[in-house]
Amino acid sequence: MTTLKDGGDDPYLWLEDLDGAEAAGWVRERNAETVAALTAGPAFAARQAEMRQVLDADDRIPYPSWRGDHFYYDFWQDAAHPRGLWRRTTLGEYRRDEPEWDVLLDLDALAEREGENWVWASATTLPPDHQRCLVSLSRGGADAVVVREYDLGRRAFVADGFTIAEAKTDVCWIDADHIYVATDLGPGSLTDSGHPRVVLRWRRGTPLAKAEAVYEASTEDVGAYGWHDPTPGFERDFVGRGLDFYRSENFLLTGAGERVRIPVPEDAGWGVHREWLVVRPRTPWTLGDVTYPAGALLAIRFDAFLAGSRDLTVLFRPDHRTSLSGFAWTRNHLILTTLTDVRRRLEVLTPGETGWRREPLPGVPADEEGVLVETDPDLGDAYLVASEGFLQPAALRLGHVGGGTVETLKRAPAFFDADGLSVRQFFATSADGTRVPYFVVGASAAPAGPTLLYGYGGFEIPMTPGYGGIIGRGWLARGGTYVVANIRGGGEYGPQWHQAALRENRPRAFEDFAAVATDLVTRGITTPGQLGIEGGSNGGLLMGAMLTRYPALVGAVVAQVPLLDMRRYHRLLAGASWMAEYGDPDDAEDWAFLREYSPYHNVRDGVRYPPVLFITSTRDDRVHPGHARKMTARLREQGHDVSYYENVEGGHGAAANNEQRAFVEALALEFLWRKLAPPQAAIPRQHVRPGLPLGRGVPEQS
Repeated sequence: MTTLKDGGDDPYLWLEDLDGAEAAGWVRERNAETVAALTAGPAFAARQAEMRQVLDADDRIPYPSWRGDHFYYDFWQDAAHPRGLWRRTTLGEYRRDEPEWDVLLDLDALAEREGENWVWASATTLPPDHQRCLVSLSRGGADAVVVREYDLGRRAFVADGFTIAEAKTDVCWIDADHIYVATDLGPGSLTDSGHPRVVLRWRRGTPLAKAEAVYEASTEDVGAYGWHDPTPGFERDFVGRGLDFYRSENFLLTGAGERVRIPVPEDAGWGVHREWLVVRPRTPWTLGDVTYPAGALLAIRFDAFLAGSRDLTVLFRPDHRTSLSGFAWTRNHLILTTLTDVRRRLEVLTPGETGWRREPLPGVPADEEGVLVETDPDLGDAYLVASEGFLQPAALRLGHVGGGTVETLKRAPAFFDADGLSVRQFFATSADGTRVPYFVVGASAAPAGPTLLYGYGGFEIPMTPGYGGIIGRGWLARGGTYVVANIRGGGEYGPQWHQAALRENRPRAFEDFAAVATDLVTRGITTPGQLGIEGGSNGGLLMGAMLTRYPALVGAVVAQVPLLDMRRYHRLLAGASWMAEYGDPDDAEDWAFLREYSPYHNVRDGVRYPPVLFITSTRDDRVHPGHARKMTARLREQGHDVSYYENVEGGHGAAANNEQRAFVEALALEFLWRKLAPPQAAIPRQHVRPGLPLGRGVPEQS
């Protein structure tokens, strides 16, 4: 392998200096230009207010999580609580139109009291009574968090409790006096990806520096982790390391401190529930005379597997149209989410003496798609499921596997007028003949008009239908058409669909997206000049590739928190953890194919590029804002129509609260509408009420 070094020939390297005076001044100037160009006048303010109403609506469904026997927990943000409330209520209260919520932690009050820009990250409670928790708070929305122990009974942080300084930290309760923690311990404690490489078992009342190290990964690994399974009768401890984004090595920790390797393939997903082990291989797995296909789901008793048995039961076998999207346990049952041509189906599997029984999950009408919201194996066999579609408001239902009626707990109101709109699915043909599905939402009989095409295509993440008000109010209600492309690199058809666009095959994702764009024009849905495209994170890389490889296909581009410099992405923040997805730029053979599509390196003189808006965040500690900064500078240098907006906070989501989210959403849609629609193109539709976002967010790369 020939190892390359940075040549030092990047004229905009200074823009990677996150808070440097020169770079910060450049950001302020670009922000001022964009804000002045897109937000002047009452029209933008009105649209931003509509977006804010969508996000702050009091009657949106509070999707809860379960902890303990009686409580529904929720994190809630609205106009009165922009930073948010962590709160809980009982099932009886939750059933009411206006439940009485018990506020556990008010982030607005905490931020004001402590003078910190706190953004909620998560809370991990201690079973079985769930009276203590580890609260993770982010400054400005970054991935790095401060962890502090909180007493739910006293509604106060524990003065001498577990506290961990700001870092990309993993924590897990073991018992009331011990936790597993992987965090930044100083020089040498992080991997090249910036994640912790040492797992500690930390005892209450002792310094973190004195905690027992139970496992270490290497600096070349993605990171190390440890967790405790507290299930009564099945208590277990595990440690492991991520070898890359898709491969890991995992161990059972015995009471004697020995590590017993769990002998599943390195690239397989797996999980333990009570006596069961389930495994989902990402590549074919051969055991003796049997080969299990990639994307299957297999089950075996955990203790028997560690003892050498390989008598696995196939719970799910994929085919060319159907893949496994996810699974979750209740106490006695396994719920599967499958996708058939990107349409969801939920079913229940139940182990018994003669095998596993399979049946549809009650609570999802035959003509609706279900999304599993919550289960808690400690509570029994209850589940929460939501059913929704692009034009169908969500209904949240409570069911119990094995008996009882399914109860509708909440219904989201209609947030925009869907009369005259339809959802259609088409298939485009990519350059190599692959059929690529996509959804079209809009007026089916309308002439060609402004169309927004959204895509992602990475990390085995599927883009599935979902309801909401941001696109409904900000785009569909103005007469636009919305399209979601299910391109390779995603998880719509399982691991093979993802792996078809890995590394040197990445251009297949771009070809798929280009095929959808072309098909939309062929079908008369839009024209190249009226077609806008949008994506974020890995989808931002897709946008950069479309901009530089297919500039004539589209009329405008929005790229949010994008990867664009594929020569240096692995040196910036968490980028090194994604080399299994893209390749290693320091390897000459890998750089040869990365160089062919790296957007930053493929801006050409004399090419007419469509207008582009880059949106990012100074506090994004996952994808460095330097990507968008440098790409903007390079396009500006050559006189192209490029706009730039960098939020000062917000992390990888580019917004820390609903006010910022509303501004960013309104900015993107205003940019696209101005570039794609002549003044007479707007065909207003009746607004019904504010609503929810429609799944245009940035999928997590973790």
